[in-house]
Amino acid sequence: MSVSPAPGRPAEDWWKSAVVYQVYVRSFADADGDGVGDLAGVRSRLPYLRDLGVDALWLTPFYRSPMVDGGYDVADYRDVDPIFGTLADFDDMITDAHALGLRIIVDIVPNHTSDAHPWFTAALASPPGSAERDRYLFRDGRGPGGDLPPNDWESIFGGPAWTRVPDGQWYLHLFDPAQPDLDWRHPEVRAEFEDVLRFWLDRGVDGFRIDVAHGMIKADGLPDVGDGVPAGQRQVELLGRARLPYFDQDEVHDIYRAWRPILDSYPGGRMAVAEAWAETPQRLARYIGPDELHQAFNFDFLDATWSADSFRKVIDTALAEATIVGAPTTWVLSNHDKQRHVTRYGDGALGLRRARAAALMMLALPGSVYLYQGEELGLPEVLDLPDELRQDPAFRRTGESRDGCRVPLPWSGDVPPYGFGPAGAAPAWLPAPPTWRARSVAAQTGVPDSTLELYRAALRLRRDHPALPDGPAGAGDPGDAGGPAAAGGVRWRESEPGVLAFSRAAPAGAPELTCVVNFGGEPVTVRDHGTPVLTSEPLAGGADGTTLPTDTAGWFVRPVTG
Repeated sequence: MSVSPAPGRPAEDWWKSAVVYQVYVRSFADADGDGVGDLAGVRSRLPYLRDLGVDALWLTPFYRSPMVDGGYDVADYRDVDPIFGTLADFDDMITDAHALGLRIIVDIVPNHTSDAHPWFTAALASPPGSAERDRYLFRDGRGPGGDLPPNDWESIFGGPAWTRVPDGQWYLHLFDPAQPDLDWRHPEVRAEFEDVLRFWLDRGVDGFRIDVAHGMIKADGLPDVGDGVPAGQRQVELLGRARLPYFDQDEVHDIYRAWRPILDSYPGGRMAVAEAWAETPQRLARYIGPDELHQAFNFDFLDATWSADSFRKVIDTALAEATIVGAPTTWVLSNHDKQRHVTRYGDGALGLRRARAAALMMLALPGSVYLYQGEELGLPEVLDLPDELRQDPAFRRTGESRDGCRVPLPWSGDVPPYGFGPAGAAPAWLPAPPTWRARSVAAQTGVPDSTLELYRAALRLRRDHPALPDGPAGAGDPGDAGGPAAAGGVRWRESEPGVLAFSRAAPAGAPELTCVVNFGGEPVTVRDHGTPVLTSEPLAGGADGTTLPTDTAGWFVRPVTG
């Protein structure tokens, strides 16, 4: 089944302007009533996603797994875990998605396997120096009797990055001990994952999100970090800023140069997006291009603080990087690893108000957008989950947990789990708070001022307005002295302190669109920006014209002049 591209966009370039909706499968919809989301549940809710106005779904891992890390510990890359269904369920889901005009991106987890993967169980059953152990990073320890880890590396989840096995050797795991790192210099590892790509491409997937895309190659000799920080005190981050011997090594690009021809050999614009960090924009740019990957996530946008200066700097940098790599950037506000942005931006109503404004700002920018499930409902982070229910492996090692952004979605009804499963279903694997009754899909549908209807309206305008989502680089009204042009079809407008305003010009003289975001402490006049077409909160009137309240955003249109 072919999928129609966005208007004016060749089919192979669909990803350049797509709105991609991240589905955390365990928490999206439960069809069989066991309290855990599944592929049949995703399939049942595809019409909702079509009507929301997204272009594609990114599914978190649904492969066979012990679920130590929510499925990011894969035991079989070519099968569906029974809690999520079967391969037939996947095939039915992707067939229906394509029929509805939705594309499917799946997660691939190449840095590590599960300790239940047949390769690792064979490695544990084999002696040091064996071919089975060569697929992973087994090493002898240091110190008397090899009692110390091979180096000073620490896990992203806290504690040492090495675990000792009974015969005395140690194996590397940058994450949980149940996630042993593969040795990507081993030709068998590379051949295996190239075959895994083909397996899912043959089943019709439209793209891959690459987990820890910057981490597969480790520096020769596995040298110490050598920063002098005592063991256990180093703050190790997956997307941090430190130069590390296990991230962003030059040789990682050989992997993607081998993957790109595989993707290009399939029709319809199959793509890959990297979860990658690099020390400089120039190094990140190396992941993207006609011979490597199509996109990399722009995590700086997610990490921006709530201020005009912070977002202006991030947007300018991202658009400049897009010019370097010759590909549109990505925008993301939340995901399954980060606290929901409603909560990051403030307590209660303030956080939601700012999140709604941020959504309009993000959706007005050129490039592709990645939405995290539930953000269209204005869901906050659940901060008071009982410790005994938390399942994030990082919680056991660091006391910090990502479970609060993974609570199952509320669909309908007055009591938990709010339609997450069928009538009489088991309790959801994580409990939703009582306040989510008013945030369910059913409670917000058709309510003009609801967050869900705001997203639906914004996505509809983003698809239909001639200035969105694409525009020529530096486009704008040449007769307007409102501000300098930026790369990627954005022109900054002069504005009051604490306010961001940028315009997107449409082709052939069609009305341009201006997005205004008021980060400041006072309402601002927006009369000169044109006619309002969508605002995150109602505009206020006054003798001097229409005003935009603080912590809100709006889209305005006016004919191009000059």
